[in-house]
Amino acid sequence: MPAIIYWSIPIFVGFIAIELMIMWQRKNQPQFDYLGYETSDSIASLSMGLGNLLVAAGWKVVAIGAMFAVYEYRLFDIDQTAWWAWALVILGDDLTYYWFHRFSHRVRIGWAAHVNHHSSQYYNYTTALRQSWTGPFLKVWFYLPLALLGFHPLMIVTAQAISLLYQFWVHTEVIRKLPAPIEAVMNTPSHHRVHHGANAEYVDKNYAGILIIWDRLFGTFTPEQAKVYYGLRKEFTSRNPVWIAFHEWVSLLKHVRAAKHWKNKLLYFLMPPAWDPSDKDEPQLHLQSKNT
Repeated sequence: MPAIIYWSIPIFVGFIAIELMIMWQRKNQPQFDYLGYETSDSIASLSMGLGNLLVAAGWKVVAIGAMFAVYEYRLFDIDQTAWWAWALVILGDDLTYYWFHRFSHRVRIGWAAHVNHHSSQYYNYTTALRQSWTGPFLKVWFYLPLALLGFHPLMIVTAQAISLLYQFWVHTEVIRKLPAPIEAVMNTPSHHRVHHGANAEYVDKNYAGILIIWDRLFGTFTPEQAKVYYGLRKEFTSRNPVWIAFHEWVSLLKHVRAAKHWKNKLLYFLMPPAWDPSDKDEPQLHLQSKNT
């Protein structure tokens, strides 16, 4: 990500402080039922965020290099100084993010990289920073078509940074419903609480980054109605950042190793997280997944 993400760290800290202050002021008001913060959970989330920054900083060279390689064969020459080009790249990035995020929930290898972001039973601004250590290695491949279309790689990574910054503020319980026109078009705290919900009716919904319109168009939208319960559907309470980052990879590789047929070994990577082969000769494994 561009340096804008690193420059924004004081803003993240400020939002966390403001959220804590609001929660403290409302703590004796029964209409506000917040999970709040738990120290070890927040430390784990912050550790995940730091690890992600280190991984992304190193991988960024490779990712941008791949975009530049594809950009050499671009279909169109898009003016980097035109306002409409920036509007289009942000829109294109947001649509790309929707499908990458959906992939990260519906394909086991994507879920292995993304599950850590859903592993907290709390929902606050430190949860927003509970980012993947392996996701960046998968993400870049979804963005190469934007470079092929003619968007300069630095435009693409700037749009990615804008999306990431936008998504930070929706990870909170203190902001309830916003005016209906905003809720209709934009991703909001209400919509994203649904996405983090372990409730059966909320699982695999509201993949939006900035615009909720993609979920409405592609049939994955659900409004917030019932109380949201956060975390994974299979109990997960570890505060160890390394285990948070890699526990689903360990589970995936165990399943691949146990599978008898090469087809099923491959399918474990490509099928949904709760997939188990129906072949009676295969061992029936207990899947550690939210998507069960």
